[in-house]
Amino acid sequence: MPDRLAPAKVNLFLHVGAPGSDGFHPLCSLMVFADIGDRVTVELGEGRLTVIGPFARNLTRESDNLIIHAVRAFVAELGRPMSELTFALDKQLPVASGLGGGSSDAGAALRLIRDVFAPGFEDARLEGVAASLGADGAACLWGRPVLAQGRGERLSPAPGLPLMDAVLVNPRVGVSTPAVYRAFDAAGQFGDVVPPPVPEAFESVEEVAAWLSMMSNDLEAAAISVEPEIGAVLATLRDEPEVLLARVSGSGGTCFALCPDDISAETLAERIEAVAPTWWVRRCRLGGPWA
Repeated sequence: MPDRLAPAKVNLFLHVGAPGSDGFHPLCSLMVFADIGDRVTVELGEGRLTVIGPFARNLTRESDNLIIHAVRAFVAELGRPMSELTFALDKQLPVASGLGGGSSDAGAALRLIRDVFAPGFEDARLEGVAASLGADGAACLWGRPVLAQGRGERLSPAPGLPLMDAVLVNPRVGVSTPAVYRAFDAAGQFGDVVPPPVPEAFESVEEVAAWLSMMSNDLEAAAISVEPEIGAVLATLRDEPEVLLARVSGSGGTCFALCPDDISAETLAERIEAVAPTWWVRRCRLGGPWA
């Protein structure tokens, strides 16, 4: 059965502006992807979605899953019916975690059904379908580093980045994105969404971390106010000697820590697992494309 990795998305920085008249917030974000994530499988079948994995029980109704929405949107764009497809989703990423899991799952599904039914379907059209599914949709389709602007649909190439060893930590609490934005709006401390000056390429993860230290995740304080355990994760990571930079991804609740090398990342992950055994902890490499 054909299958695809749906890699975890990480926002290295996330700047969010004041909402416009339509209620949407403009943003500017450098997104990269991890070499870990969910896995999506497809085969001809009964037209259903089966979900397995450690976070399967945390998903809502099947009809709400972005994979189902992706299939419907693809059929509408294709302009003709397809045979019934059965999808299997191995849900390895926490739900509502700031890792773009649903969007990445949908991206993997879109790539799969194009391979099976319409290999001539152009990349631009597929990206348009993905963008219609949400702010992270277009970026998560390909799983490669991008600078995202607008609502997340305006993509431009990222600077050259080294592969970065990192640790992802989630306190196993789902975080409501609307609740985070309500807290963000109430605080009224909106960010500048003009892309920051960026070199063409970075030579090392240390250079990346130093540059990122001048940026922020504008939603971080709001995310901590909604779920204080995120603050505990950040405080723990920022106190560890292997950590070059620690930050919230997206609207939370997953935090990432950049490390100098794989041994440092492994050491950090093992220590965090020992001191906080209830947290979800994964060592990974950030970059892409992995999809």
